[in-house]
Amino acid sequence: MTVRVQAEDFDLGHEVAQLTLDTNTVGAVVSFIGLVRDTTGGDLLAMELEHYPGMTEQALAAIDAEATKRWSLAGSTVIHRYGHLKTGEQIMMVATASAHRKDAFEAAEFLMDYLKTDAPFWKKEHLKSGSQWVESKKSDEDAKDRWKA
Repeated sequence: MTVRVQAEDFDLGHEVAQLTLDTNTVGAVVSFIGLVRDTTGGDLLAMELEHYPGMTEQALAAIDAEATKRWSLAGSTVIHRYGHLKTGEQIMMVATASAHRKDAFEAAEFLMDYLKTDAPFWKKEHLKSGSQWVESKKSDEDAKDRWKA
């Protein structure tokens, strides 16, 4: 289980290689990369992400630990960036490794749904017309709620 919050970009190939290093029991790796995208019709210049160091890592680790408890994972990696990011840049990644694809897919989806709602990041869009904080979406909460047992 690896959780990192960082300003620097990451390399998916390297992260997946690290996740499967020294193991021959992994039969599936699922990865997801989130990118900064413009939902404003061409007005977005960049997104700024802020976080509270220490608290953010702890929250991400708790989400990752819950996924590891629910599914049979050989490993997982969660990386979330902060700082000033331009459209198209990588903002975060999730990778899960398991003996079986079902566990890897479901755990990755669970991680994404919870990270969207429970990871303590504050996002500000820098637009051509000014700046605005990003509000949470009901659709993200609904996606997370499907995992409640």
